[in-house]
Amino acid sequence: MNPTEQTQQKDLERIKLLRYIDDEFMSVCLTDNLEGVELILQIVLGRKDIKVISAQTQKLMKNLQGRSAILDVHATDSTNREFDVEIQRADAGAGAKRARHNSSLLDAHLLKPGKDTENIPDSYVIFITENDVMKGNQAIYPVERYITIGENKVLFGDGSHILYVNGTYRGNDEIGKLMHDFSCTSPDDMNYETLAKKARYFKQNKEGVAAMSKIMEEMRNEAEQNKAKKTAVHLIKLGKVSLEEIAEVTELPLDTVKDLEKQAMQLA
Repeated sequence: MNPTEQTQQKDLERIKLLRYIDDEFMSVCLTDNLEGVELILQIVLGRKDIKVISAQTQKLMKNLQGRSAILDVHATDSTNREFDVEIQRADAGAGAKRARHNSSLLDAHLLKPGKDTENIPDSYVIFITENDVMKGNQAIYPVERYITIGENKVLFGDGSHILYVNGTYRGNDEIGKLMHDFSCTSPDDMNYETLAKKARYFKQNKEGVAAMSKIMEEMRNEAEQNKAKKTAVHLIKLGKVSLEEIAEVTELPLDTVKDLEKQAMQLA
């Protein structure tokens, strides 16, 4: 078996082990899958009235200062509420400041020029975490702002909502069944057919497996590119090697190396 065949075989084995809790697999399975996104939001928020009218995966969202975040799933419902669903396997990626940043990006996106802030729709940032990051042994942790009035706390009601979903929860209810499905490697063992049929396509269908293999190859190439760019920036900062030599060593186009030099100088 040659190296290419070995890589392909490894990809096939890895595809078998992919789960919805793996953000790249969830993004693929929820692309153009309004029904699946709607199911997740209805269960997590406990509301059957949510009707998703658009959903994008791996959506790049920026603020006015150019800061950005790539949202795993960004959805809008029939009442213009917006939802950001993030998968976090590492506890460090689900910190409070990350949730605040994503919430601010949604608000900036929602408020159009000339619109009254009082008419801004509600926004929801939802973190589905592999571990119980809040360590409270409950299924969902709603995060809301409150006003302190004397000894009382009253809900602020600004329409900004953050929720953490405990991926380890296995209660005999809808959220427990959903979290079971998120950790399931076999579509045949999943509770919700809406999610299972997409997983089945990318794991068992010939065309779906080929598409997933191509995505994994693209991810691998992107990782290699990022590693090469990181090396190039390091060499640029050292200032001991010409840009032409850096391009040769990293196998990056010279124009790309020149762009990296400009970026490095701006940040210096």
